[in-house]
Amino acid sequence: MPQITINDAALYYEDSAPNSSKPVMLFAHGLLWSTQLYDKQVAYFQDRYRCIAFDFRGQGQSEVTKSGYDMDSLAEDAIGLLDALAIDSCHYVGLSMGGFVGQRVAIKYPKRLQSLILLDTSADPESPDNIPKYSKLMKAIKWLGVKRVSKKVMPIMFGQSFLNDKSRKAEYIMWLSRLNQNNKKGAVYATQGVIEREGIYNQLAKITTPTLIIVGDEDVATPYAKAERLHFAIKGSKLAVIKGAGHSSTVEEPKAVNQVMENFLKLNGFSEK
Repeated sequence: MPQITINDAALYYEDSAPNSSKPVMLFAHGLLWSTQLYDKQVAYFQDRYRCIAFDFRGQGQSEVTKSGYDMDSLAEDAIGLLDALAIDSCHYVGLSMGGFVGQRVAIKYPKRLQSLILLDTSADPESPDNIPKYSKLMKAIKWLGVKRVSKKVMPIMFGQSFLNDKSRKAEYIMWLSRLNQNNKKGAVYATQGVIEREGIYNQLAKITTPTLIIVGDEDVATPYAKAERLHFAIKGSKLAVIKGAGHSSTVEEPKAVNQVMENFLKLNGFSEK
């Protein structure tokens, strides 16, 4: 699949229906992951939508640049990708870091979004309680690589239901392997961008796009209280809780996530199924 240079970074993306007239669904992944975070969503929606999933700079198969990892710059990358593909507007789907970016896109470029789906994310800066441990992990990645800390990262990324399900051991191993494939420099740059992000809670009232907020009830990275704050601050938004899911709800409970997304799109007149 192709790469395209946006804001001096070669970004990898996957496009289910290039040059199609289908409505566009743009998928933006969470920290330390890639387009693969949405494989089950793309498979479900691609018959009716042109599904485009991309890797943020420094992650997945995109270029590791020296700068541009703050959330505002990543939002410009997302808009730049839409511009390069001549896409006027899209349904934006963002998980965690992808959600940080999506909120900024909705605030600054409201006409580019038909809907906004935010999964396992927050409008607040990183919690002071988390910064020391995340900074410690970042230093470990810098000197030792992701593989040395990945098993400690997995309980942040996934809920206990997934982690303790013996029938999903192969999935656990697969996602651990994918975590280990992160470029060391890219992982450090991206993590620093997340840790140092500014809060935009006081700007959420500017969001007028139809918005769905999804959170796993086992999410420890951005728990329910964060999702509820988003819901109360974004006028007319819908809030859905996914049972048995942690911070990677698209992977842990894909059928439930797909159904909630489907219902939301149908409610807003975007889906005929």
